[in-house]
Amino acid sequence: MNALGRHLLLELNDCNREVLDDLEFIRHAMLRAAEQAGATVVGESFHKFDPIGVTGIVAIAESHLCIHTWPEYGYAAADVFTCGDDFDPYQAAGLLIEKLSCTQPSITEIQRGQLTQIAPSGAVS
Repeated sequence: MNALGRHLLLELNDCNREVLDDLEFIRHAMLRAAEQAGATVVGESFHKFDPIGVTGIVAIAESHLCIHTWPEYGYAAADVFTCGDDFDPYQAAGLLIEKLSCTQPSITEIQRGQLTQIAPSGAVS
């Protein structure tokens, strides 16, 4: 990898609306996605909105996974950000897509910390 990290932006359209509003389901899906993809979970925080919607983050030693849901639209926005090569963000993304029964997913990858642009001292070249 020629970057410090890989950041996947997930646009998850046409998901199961019921599970998008279920905090425990979302929490379990996020933790399972992190663990099955080989991440080391170091923390988590989830919140259920009133009247609907869930937001959550799973902090991993390799970086993070986060999600925000809009059940009324059948939509979720999720991020999978990882540093290093030991954790496959695409595996975690695939597991989330599957768990949310998403039929119209879109994934955009951003390379974070391009090594050709950052000198080891932190100065931008």
